Amino acid sequence: MKKFLFILFCGLLTTLSGHAQNSSYGTSPFAKDKVYVGASLTGLKLDYNSKEKWHLGIDARGGWLFQDNWMLLGTVGIDTRYHSYDTFTLGAGARYYIEQNGLYLGAGANYIHFDAMDDFRPSIQLGYAFFLNGTVTIEPEIYYNQSFKNHSDYSGFGLRIGIGLYFDEIW
Repeated sequence: MKKFLFILFCGLLTTLSGHAQNSSYGTSPFAKDKVYVGASLTGLKLDYNSKEKWHLGIDARGGWLFQDNWMLLGTVGIDTRYHSYDTFTLGAGARYYIEQNGLYLGAGANYIHFDAMDDFRPSIQLGYAFFLNGTVTIEPEIYYNQSFKNHSDYSGFGLRIGIGLYFDEIW
């Protein structure tokens, strides 16, 4: 029985991995000149640092694959915090997709405004683009934000869950 379940599990993973990397147009899902639109949810006790015990954040993202597997990305977001300040985020960055398995590595810089204070926070990310069909993805992501204002209070790791849409060239 254990062997049967193991074989079934491996077959399921193979099927999902194969489906995750197919595009409806027969090209790479991360081909040059594709456009990306996405939204993500962060917080819900998945993000932690010493000052922000709980928060809920919503981000909107837009991007363009300027080269195969390389994306320029812009982000705008808002976070609301329990018994504390709300923040507004404006950021830019880049992603590199490891096409064989859907993993991506990202780096960016975010301008954060909160409670009459501004901060600049570089960020690194590791995520996975899981294709539900040729254009729609679910994107879990682990990130680290580094604060220059107060490292011990505002730098931290977090988990972000997003949904993304990848379109062929639109201009």
